[in-house]
Amino acid sequence: MEQPDQPNMLNIEISEEVAEGTYANLAIITHSHAEFVVDFVNVMPGTPKSKVKSRIILTPQHAKRLMKAMTENIQKYESLNGPIKDLEEIPLPFNFGGPTAQA
Repeated sequence: MEQPDQPNMLNIEISEEVAEGTYANLAIITHSHAEFVVDFVNVMPGTPKSKVKSRIILTPQHAKRLMKAMTENIQKYESLNGPIKDLEEIPLPFNFGGPTAQA
């Protein structure tokens, strides 16, 4: 039995290191006329400096597609799990659950 022609399929692989992911709690977005740059940063309390953990560079068209995909996925998440509260609505402890610092 012949199968209908399948659309071009893309085989995507991911290394173990990349699959582990990188935690970030801040994204800094800048743009020029030709590209969007998204820097992901892990900011820790009490540290005077933080490093960019990952940088993604996108065309404006891909940035817009990413925004649409994120919006759709957030809507799906919230339909299953309820609304995601903005950080302004959540009181964060300044010690992040660790021991209180003393000077």
